[in-house]
Amino acid sequence: MNVTAVDTLITQFAPITLEEMAGIKLMNRIDTKFVTTVDRVCLLLEMAQAEYSVQETDGMRNMDYATLYYDTPTREMFIAHHNGHAGRQKVRIRSYVNSHLNFLEVKTKNNHGRTRKKRIEVHDFDLNDKAKVDFMHQHLHYNPATLESNLENAFRRVTLVNKNRTERVTIDTSLRFHNLVTDSRRSLDTLAIIELKRNGILRSPVLEMLRALRIMPMGFSKYCIGSLLTDPTLKRNRFKERLHALERLMA
Repeated sequence: MNVTAVDTLITQFAPITLEEMAGIKLMNRIDTKFVTTVDRVCLLLEMAQAEYSVQETDGMRNMDYATLYYDTPTREMFIAHHNGHAGRQKVRIRSYVNSHLNFLEVKTKNNHGRTRKKRIEVHDFDLNDKAKVDFMHQHLHYNPATLESNLENAFRRVTLVNKNRTERVTIDTSLRFHNLVTDSRRSLDTLAIIELKRNGILRSPVLEMLRALRIMPMGFSKYCIGSLLTDPTLKRNRFKERLHALERLMA
């Protein structure tokens, strides 16, 4: 099975629109990530059809995303993540390619494992205009004037919603990274990143399915992993075990 099989399987799900999902934005949430192969994601999709709907927008169910990440020249945000600091942050512009929307986002993870995301819609990738600077001054711990773009990624995303509408499951495939500092590129075409997003500890049908498939939780920061895969000079001690696990999955 492959990414084409994913497209085929999601046609068998009941659709849910963006408007119907308005009550489950989960902007203040607990996230759990899982990394597996595209083949095993296909098995998960076969199991999930009865309990989940798939987000559909303008007839599309597997959407294209692109992201541009920013950091300081000394990679302070990357280092904070590597060192496991509470209150660590990421700054990015996320592009919803199919709907032509871009959002400047500041993500903050607190010491309780909860992620809080603030965002504003933007029309370009220049961080120097007043609206973006004011937004970052309000929500970011870093000086916006020190930020520079350093990593691009692209991927395709399927979004599932359980029938009780208490959680979302995103499935990302066709991951590609481009490091703007080293000009190195890397693709993870055989892997899939699953993320379970929920506000609290409620029954999660997909967790039971993941356990049955022996797909275990694994942290996966697209920014950190993409940076490490495309820049051999970065500190990586904390990520060595995870990078080895990815190599085993890709093998």
